[in-house]
Order: sequence, then C-alpha cells, then structure tokens
Amino acid sequence: MQVELTQTPLAEIDADLHVLPRTDAEAAVPKEFAQVPGADDAKTSFKAVTLLRPESDGGPERLAIVGLGDLEGLDGERLRVAAALAAREAKRWKCSTIAWRLPVKGSDEGSRLAVADIIAGTILADYRFDRYKSASDENSDESKGIERLVISVGGEVDDAMRTEAETARVSALAANQARELQQLPSNVVTPSYLAERAQELARLHPSLSCDVLDRDDMERLGMGGLVAVSSGSAEEPKLIVLRHTGSGETLGIVGKGVTFDSGGISIKPSRGMEEMKMDMSGASAALEATGAIAELGLPISVLCVIPSTENMPSGTAVKPGDIITQLNGKTVEVNNTDAEGRLILADALAYSVEQGADRIVDLATLTGAVLVALGSTYAALISNDDTLAAEVETAGRRTGEIAWRLPLHPEFKELTKGKEADLTNASSKGKAGTIYAAEFLEEFVGDTPWVHLDIAGTAWDVGRDYVGSGPTGYGVRLLVDLARDLASKQG
Repeated sequence: MQVELTQTPLAEIDADLHVLPRTDAEAAVPKEFAQVPGADDAKTSFKAVTLLRPESDGGPERLAIVGLGDLEGLDGERLRVAAALAAREAKRWKCSTIAWRLPVKGSDEGSRLAVADIIAGTILADYRFDRYKSASDENSDESKGIERLVISVGGEVDDAMRTEAETARVSALAANQARELQQLPSNVVTPSYLAERAQELARLHPSLSCDVLDRDDMERLGMGGLVAVSSGSAEEPKLIVLRHTGSGETLGIVGKGVTFDSGGISIKPSRGMEEMKMDMSGASAALEATGAIAELGLPISVLCVIPSTENMPSGTAVKPGDIITQLNGKTVEVNNTDAEGRLILADALAYSVEQGADRIVDLATLTGAVLVALGSTYAALISNDDTLAAEVETAGRRTGEIAWRLPLHPEFKELTKGKEADLTNASSKGKAGTIYAAEFLEEFVGDTPWVHLDIAGTAWDVGRDYVGSGPTGYGVRLLVDLARDLASKQG
C-alpha cells in the first residue's frame, strides 16, 4: 500500500473515500464540509460511522465521518480501530484510495503517533486471505484492496513524521505477511517452507544472512528437544537462524515454529485440531519482524532463531516417559508429548545464548492456560529481568500488542523438577500452567535477560476491528518497536 502525507486540505485530495474523524469536543463540522447534507447530524461517539454523498462538483464522492468519542480518552487504539472502520467502508464500496484528515493532537509527537496509528489500522484491516477461493462472476470485479492512503496532516510534514509513517507501514505489512503464514494450511507451511521464507528475506535485505540446520546438525549439536519432537513426522525439522547485522548489543528473537501440532502420542481431541496449523505463530512473527527490522535499517544486531517441526504420532514418535537431553545438557522426562513447544524452545534458547544474544525475547503459542488467565486481550509476559520486561511492556502499549506480566517464583520452579531426570515437561499437579512452562524455559537462558511471551490467546481470533477473528500477526509490530527503542538507547 502506498502511503502519502500532505499539507493539502482533505476536501482537495483526489480519493474514492474521504474520512473526517470527529471527537465529542468538536462543536461543528469543519467549514469545508459544513454544506454537506447530513454532516451536522453525524454522531461523534466512538465507532460511529456515517457515510455521506456530498452533492458538489469537484468535491468528495463519498465522505465517511468517523466518531472518535471523548477527546481525553483518544489514544492509539481508538485511532487504529477508527482507521479499520474506515477501511471496512472503503472495501464495502470497492474504494482503492482513502484520504484522511489527521485528528487534532496536542503535540508534534502526538501528531506523528496519530499518523502511525492510522496507517497501522488501515493496513491491518485491509488484510484478506483468498488464495484458495475460485474466481466467479459474482466476485471477479472485487477491489484488489486499498492501494493508496493519503493523510492530510494540517501542517508541516517533517522527517520525524515521515520516519514514523514508514515504520508503521513496513511493520503493518510485515504483520500481514505473518498473518498469511499463520493462515496457510500445514500441507503448505512446513518447516522447509519457513526456511525458504527466511532465505527469501535474506535475499531481499543485504543486512540479513540465513543458516538452516537440519536433523543431522541437531543430533550432532545435541538438540534433544527438536530431535525428539520431530521424530514422529515425515517432515524434516529445521532450525532457522536469521542474523541482521547492526551495531551494539544483540537482540535475540526466538519463535516457536510447530507447523502442525497433533499432540503427538498424547493426541489432542479432534474438534478444532485444524487450528493447530497456527502453532507456528511465534515463528511467523519472529521471521517477519526480523525482515521488517532489516528493511527499516534499524541500527541494532538481531539474532532470530526458529525451531520448526511438526508434532505427529507414529511408530517412531517420542513417547510419554521418554528421557531426552537438551542442548545445554539438562535431562528432561517427556511426560506429555503435547507439551512439545517448551522442548524445542529450550534448545533454541540455549542456542541463542551460545551464539551471543545479549537479551532474548521468545514468542510462542505455548499454553491453553493463558486463555483462561488473560483471554485474548493480553499476551502473558514472564521474565527474569525487570528492565527488559518493562521495555517489552512499553512496546506493547505503543503498538496495541499488549502483554500482562505474570510472576516467577521458587514454588513454581519446584514443579519443573523431574523424578528420574533434571526436569519434567509436564507437572502432574497441573498448577499455574502458563507460569510453569516459563519456569521450564528459564532453565535454558542462564543469566541472559529474557522475556517469554505466551501468545496462545492473542495470535488468533482476538476480534479487534483491525484484525478480526482470524490470525493477528501478534508480536511483529511489538518487536519492531522494541528494536527501535533498544537501538536508540545504545546510541
């Protein structure tokens, strides 16, 4: 999608749909639209949308007045939602160009952030997945989507605003690419497919390099978790390593890449199992965020590690009660083969530490328990480092990919101890499932500052206006924002 920032008044911009946002504090419609029939009657309450057809030569063909509600409560989330509602109206009328008037903000920084939020909400709402739909006479003339977004900023367009706009555009498009990876079926998105996507990103961006480790490499290195989980599948596992060459300390990003999770021998119920294609949502976010960081040229080094496999039952699959040895030498009783994500993440985290990551963020659709605790509103955030945890939380608030911190505690750690091995991957007591999984992962990061994001509730079916009920690409925009913040702090 092409994005333009301009000082040109909204009414003078050539577009298929003009969007006029209004808050409760605005007493009257701006004078350039004061004569539009019905404009004064449009509601300003949040999420109210009024579509008007101005009857003036040379003016807008369609004018959408979008309510923002209370001015004091206006924030980035409201703007993203409002942008999504406008995008929905544009798609309804097959509009390829939208023009926005920037809402009044209190500072230059506020204006820049408002631009970013409108761009993000528009691009995210424009996502659709129709790769496998056959064309028909009924839908063959459908719009290809929104091709151009123009924002009338009402003042000077400076370099800082252009930077915010480009960051928002690249991040949102990367999130949509992650959503496509999430939504593609598992007979397409295999570990090899994810590896090919990583290699494609490396070809696109000179700062990126890619290495792919296969089963023989994993066995040689001692990655017992990846080897065990992949042993029941005909698909070859891959450890995908993307490196973005920047400066200063290295940010490690680890994403769980189980391209289909049947549960293995501890097989899942059949109902809803088709959704287990999305158990690679952490991997899709990690890959596309790293690509976006490279495209934006952020001056920070990034090590992205994706452990990828299927988890399938077969005569060669790992069995409940088996004992494996992870990359860092710790032994694990595999008492539940459906608790496989922590086994492959353990090897990836240990590998990231070995490769020199100075701080690590991992993303994983790890536990169903997180849905009970936090629903689909927050991801769970668990960390061994208060500073990094706060930085991730801040990035989440800025982007709307919010996370709620849960505690580590020695009593939870005690549950991870095995009877016949160092650790067990599933406690018989079944307490604090989300925290338990994080306590297990902490065993593989040592003293490295680390944040774990359990995104099982936020990766899919959130229902927000700008992502709908399908895949969300959660984590892409958060990680890009975090990388920007860390890069600015290291100078």
